[in-house]
Amino acid sequence: MKKYYNLLAALLFLNPVNAQDKKNLQVDSLHKQLPLQEVFITVNKWEQILNELPNKITKVSSEDIIKNNSQTAADLLAQTGAVFIQKSQLGGGSPIIRGFAANRLLIVVDGVRMNNAIYRSGNLQNIISIDPHTVQTAEIIFGPGAVIYGSDAIGAVMDFHSLEPRFSNTRKILFKGNAFVRYSSANNENTFHTDFKFAKKKWSFISSISHSNFGDLTMGKHGGQDSYLRQEYIQRINGIDSIVKNKNPRIQKYSGYNQINLLQKLRYRFSENLFVQYAFTYSATGIVPRYDRLLQYQNARLRYAEWNYGPMVWSMHQLQMMHTRKNPLYHQARLTIAYQHYNESRIERIRNNNKRLIQAEKVDAVSLNWDASKAFASTELFYGAEYVYNKVGSRGESTQINSGESSATASRYPDGSTWVTAGLYSSYKLNLHKKFTLTAGLRYSFNYLKAQFDTSIIKFPYQFTRLEKTALTGNAGLVYRPDAQWQLNANLSSGYRMPNIDDIGKLFENSPGNINVPNPNLQPEYAWNMELGIIKETTDKIKIEFNAFYTFLKNAIVQRPSAFNGLDSILFNGTLNRVQTLQNAAYANLFGWQASVSVSLLKNISFQSNANWTTGTETEDKLEKQVPLRHAPPFYGSSALKCKNKKWYVELNIQYNSSIKNKDLTPSEQVKPHIYAADKNGRPWSPGWYTINAKGSFDINKNFVLNVGFDNISNQLYRSYSSGIVAPGSNFIVSLRASL
Repeated sequence: MKKYYNLLAALLFLNPVNAQDKKNLQVDSLHKQLPLQEVFITVNKWEQILNELPNKITKVSSEDIIKNNSQTAADLLAQTGAVFIQKSQLGGGSPIIRGFAANRLLIVVDGVRMNNAIYRSGNLQNIISIDPHTVQTAEIIFGPGAVIYGSDAIGAVMDFHSLEPRFSNTRKILFKGNAFVRYSSANNENTFHTDFKFAKKKWSFISSISHSNFGDLTMGKHGGQDSYLRQEYIQRINGIDSIVKNKNPRIQKYSGYNQINLLQKLRYRFSENLFVQYAFTYSATGIVPRYDRLLQYQNARLRYAEWNYGPMVWSMHQLQMMHTRKNPLYHQARLTIAYQHYNESRIERIRNNNKRLIQAEKVDAVSLNWDASKAFASTELFYGAEYVYNKVGSRGESTQINSGESSATASRYPDGSTWVTAGLYSSYKLNLHKKFTLTAGLRYSFNYLKAQFDTSIIKFPYQFTRLEKTALTGNAGLVYRPDAQWQLNANLSSGYRMPNIDDIGKLFENSPGNINVPNPNLQPEYAWNMELGIIKETTDKIKIEFNAFYTFLKNAIVQRPSAFNGLDSILFNGTLNRVQTLQNAAYANLFGWQASVSVSLLKNISFQSNANWTTGTETEDKLEKQVPLRHAPPFYGSSALKCKNKKWYVELNIQYNSSIKNKDLTPSEQVKPHIYAADKNGRPWSPGWYTINAKGSFDINKNFVLNVGFDNISNQLYRSYSSGIVAPGSNFIVSLRASL
């Protein structure tokens, strides 16, 4: 099996390059001689030409989004073939990029950072709050993006752009509308979406709604292990928690959920050079079962009768002003003011225990961004300022399910804590010659955190913490285009992450028998990244791209054994747990490569594929050695054969992952046998897997499009690395889209 994956790595190092994204652009005289096709990419918060940028960027076009027909924004990223997705439950999806995950990756929506003060370091499902049906384009900007985006942009920036209002070119009211329905068999998905646009010369309006119901997910049949099966579950019968045999062990009982998304935008144009836009975004899930926790056993019996995420609600009000006119300060300037509100909770109850524990959190986030760009003869300057303020509310509650009586209990975070980041940045691009482009940038950041611990329930040995830190980050890159077919890139960049409230103040049972307690002494972590890239393109027939990277992470924030009031174990929720805290380990090293190829075989037939390999180590203080990095996924990739004409599109693809042996799992993963397969010695490991998938679309007429798909055709039984839920088995997908 290992030889098979190595062979795939050698022969199929491929990355989808959508032909529709390639445009012959009229650019300045330095580039008119370059046949290497260029694409406008939104980076540095402004559109730029791809072949002038030194770091790897993957773009997802609106055409890609429609064809891939993704259930969630996490699936949308996974289908690029450049992002690994971990899922603890069906209502989840935690991106892993170049060995980084969760709060080391920055999510940006319409120019506003989505990361908040309680984004955690483990696995994070907040990306599903983004409605994939209103995403117009998206970019994955690999490597540290701290110069432009500040804290958290260590591994990558995922930049999403939702539907944009467009003005009418005539005096008549412009109306456009879209709607579609979709069904997926593996989880009995029922999704409905509609959006419509009204526009005149001076104003434009967009309204959108999406609603999805997902049932319990059915896993595959072939391969895998019996330990993946859902043999039994707990059901409350006549007031008693009863263990019930699952009639169909391939159905992952208690994994379904539902979700609704809304988007409203109103844009008004004062003149050709000035407009203002108000946008409202809303997303809410229903109750989402934490599936991996429902699989945990204690004393050979299922441990939890309930373990759910409460409704995850995210809303954003955004006001944006855009001015495009040459003046001494800028050619383009944008002011963005946003208010975001987050609600989430965790609800758990141990089997045969009538006490239900609830930890509920809310975050209010205010942000202000001012970004500008100014172009000169052969240079371009980008600069701006940012201010972000977060306030965290957190409470704990214990409820007797029989009587309904409630009492206060320990909250997950210090209630009323605040987190602030602010920064000034400047980035400079210089076309030295038609063959050379130089980029460089600097950012100065100020960060502030304050938290007060409630000692009335938990006797913390500390009551208050305050952290003030500054950071200076930078980047420098060079692009060399020796001729019309070659491009060479080199980039150096630094990044940092300021500890947030989750890092410093969290009190939570993170895994069976382990509890995370606050660490008010935590310090920021810093990253230094080097990247080399090469692109070869031949007369629009073949394009090959290869990027190698290395990242050094100092003061890496990782989970380690600790003590609480002098004890290495404490009683929490009736269970004795080993004490752990997030700590600044000595350092971590990551390196790897990404490779891609796109081949135009015939006029309407193309072959595209990609591969990704990452490895890394971090300091294990207790063992006094380097151990595998938790978020270094196995080698993974995809390959696709595509055929299209004016009315129809057909694709056959394969997705594949290699294995990770027990000795290559980080220690924190080796203690999770409930989500891993067992090797011949009974130790957890992650087997490799592959799926064969087909999809297609047919334009019935100018108003209706039929999309069909058949995923995991051979019905493979597999679980992705570090995931709690088993992946879907054979899945038939059909959707009908209508437009006016």
